Amino acid sequence: MSESKTSSKVLLLMAVCMVLIMAFSPLSYRFGWVPLLPSLGSLGVAILGSALIWLSGLVMLIAAVRKQLSADRKVLLVALVLAALPVAAMIPQLLKVGSVPPIHDISTDTVEPPEFELMVKRRIHAMNDLEYADADHTAEQMAALQEEFYPEVQSLVSDMSVQEAQARARTVLEDMGLDIIASGRIGLIEATATTFWFGFKDDLVVRIRAEGSKSIIDVRSVSRVGQSDLGVNAARILNFLEKFASA
Repeated sequence: MSESKTSSKVLLLMAVCMVLIMAFSPLSYRFGWVPLLPSLGSLGVAILGSALIWLSGLVMLIAAVRKQLSADRKVLLVALVLAALPVAAMIPQLLKVGSVPPIHDISTDTVEPPEFELMVKRRIHAMNDLEYADADHTAEQMAALQEEFYPEVQSLVSDMSVQEAQARARTVLEDMGLDIIASGRIGLIEATATTFWFGFKDDLVVRIRAEGSKSIIDVRSVSRVGQSDLGVNAARILNFLEKFASA
């Protein structure tokens, strides 16, 4: 049985390295080993490198098939599969970039967005502030973008009292895996969501106000880092509202 060529083994080793870089680049930022920009840079290297390895591997595989080099075929097939992983993992994210607005602050009430209290101190070093506007959009422009892309993000009307609604909201947030920061004041709960790989933090506030015998529940979710949230804040709010209504 013939052995695979050194070039095929090197390509396989490079593919393994790209997968490892893809996995550890976000973790290196999450655990504070490197700043965000170098972490994102190494992630980009993993994606671009994987794409080049995949193309090179495909050419080498075609040559190995023609020359009937069975050992090389096996090694190259494994390399192709591994090289495809980083690219495949990023495709959904890249597709989202063009399908969501470049904003990171979503609220069910865009006229009078719920305000954070204790969370303000935790965001001292955050890249994004808590003002409902940013360098590229006024509050009105952000509200218009949200209405265009996330029209289903709306205030929720409940038959429960403020206290009952607050208790349910806390339970829902805990079930969603969020870290409750503050819930001592009646009608207000603050919480933080943390992503797995990078450890990015998005802050969420639930505001509950009495409206006659009913309660109006408003939710706001804001990313600490990044101009675009890739739709995660809107998805988080909708998830909360759905769970709240069905709890």
